Amino acid sequence: MSATGGSKAVFAALAANLTIALFKFVAWAVTSSSSMLAEAIHSVADSGNQLLLLLGGKKSRREADEAHPFGYGRERYVYSFIVSIVLFSVGGLFALYEAWQKFQHPHGIEGRWWWVPLAVLIGAIAAESFSFRTAIKEANPQRGKQSWVSFIRTAKAPELPVILLEDFGALIGLVLALCGVSLTLLTGNGIYDAAGTACIGLLLVMIAIVLAIETKSLLLGESARDHVVQAITAAITANGAKLIHLKTLHLGPEEVLVAAKVSVPLNSTGSQIAAAIDEAEERIRAAVKLSCVIYIEPDIMVNQNSETEGK
Repeated sequence: MSATGGSKAVFAALAANLTIALFKFVAWAVTSSSSMLAEAIHSVADSGNQLLLLLGGKKSRREADEAHPFGYGRERYVYSFIVSIVLFSVGGLFALYEAWQKFQHPHGIEGRWWWVPLAVLIGAIAAESFSFRTAIKEANPQRGKQSWVSFIRTAKAPELPVILLEDFGALIGLVLALCGVSLTLLTGNGIYDAAGTACIGLLLVMIAIVLAIETKSLLLGESARDHVVQAITAAITANGAKLIHLKTLHLGPEEVLVAAKVSVPLNSTGSQIAAAIDEAEERIRAAVKLSCVIYIEPDIMVNQNSETEGK
């Protein structure tokens, strides 16, 4: 995984979640709080997700071969889609099941260890805030002036949107758990603990659905972003060539396939056409920071009707 994939944010989230999960399990063991169990499983699921992102990044760096001539860059999208499934099933559905069980048999938090869940949740909020801050700092250079919603929807590297949504969901979930546990401690009624758990489950399910939708789009194949397409278009037409059509496709977060058809003068020789294509490829690679696989097809345009046929 390259720096643009947000590996620093992934490692920060992994370290935070592993530590938090341990303390949450301890808090659940001494209090039997369903919110603490849901949050502990949530942290375990998030830790597994970060390991999946790292594994996907490693596998995507494999060299192209005969079976996969365009490489393995899109393997990062596959693992990100698996992350959404894990978050939905292990995180969201488990929390909803635990909430349903607690609603059936509510009980308060008693004993001398009543303060443990509060201490763990407050510490977890601090740790998750650090992880979230790291993800934001990693994402800001790529986000530019985009809104966060636009960035998550258009980012081609899946790791940062995944970590941002996971950390955001974790912080909201911790606040919900803190509210549920606090109300249970104040009232002695375990219904509030169950309600907090149910809210955590619904939150995780919604985040998982958003991740699945966005990652599915990447798996199906997305074109390059508008400013990249504009740069490619400008590079092709810089010497006066006429662009008939242009198609782009991300082979991975940092690699894009460029397929274009351009018009050439009727009296052009083969060597002139080849030289023009080579020059266009050089201009594209200079204009675009991404790694490009370029295919340019020349077409002789005689009149407007033949241009339509060329498309």
